[in-house]
Amino acid sequence: MLKLPVSIVEDNIDFRWVMESYIGESEGFYVNYSYSSVEELRENIEEDNARIFLMDIDLPGASGIEGIKLLKKQKKQIDIIVVTIFENSETVFNALRSGASGYLTKTIEESELLKALSESIDGGAPMSMKIAKMVVQSFNRNINTPLTERETEVLACMVKGMSYNSAAENLFISKETVKYHIKNIYSKLQVNSKEDAIRIARRDKLI
Repeated sequence: MLKLPVSIVEDNIDFRWVMESYIGESEGFYVNYSYSSVEELRENIEEDNARIFLMDIDLPGASGIEGIKLLKKQKKQIDIIVVTIFENSETVFNALRSGASGYLTKTIEESELLKALSESIDGGAPMSMKIAKMVVQSFNRNINTPLTERETEVLACMVKGMSYNSAAENLFISKETVKYHIKNIYSKLQVNSKEDAIRIARRDKLI
């Protein structure tokens, strides 16, 4: 059976080793190259003939989003699957808009990763369940929402009953930034309380 080359861009040495082990033990794939940054990838991009690239988002130097754009610009017949800890919608959609064909979180197990590689080769768009649900829900939102993508994410945290600290941690922003977005949400929805903001969000399908 012909094995297909997979390259990895991941700065976490331990997690990179885990993925290398999963792929190395598989029947259909092998690790072509392994990088710790987009800069390393750029230096070897002409030599790297991988069919699939596994890309982290939070990398030292250039981000994974920049790495996706670089690959799609120079290599047409490849698939890029994001593998990251980030689950907020802004990061997900930025990655997909940039050219990623799949999006997985780092909680994946060996069988899930190998299944995702096979799905990608077959023309699919492998995604972790939570990410797929987020993408589907985005199509059900009111396209005329007055809120920005980040404000929508903060509002979703409010609906879930998260505190300022929890929302900040979930979205990888500061507590003060959460407060700033909530102020803007109240202003745009013309409300003065969390309860009213949630009521309008549900009524008008803003989340």
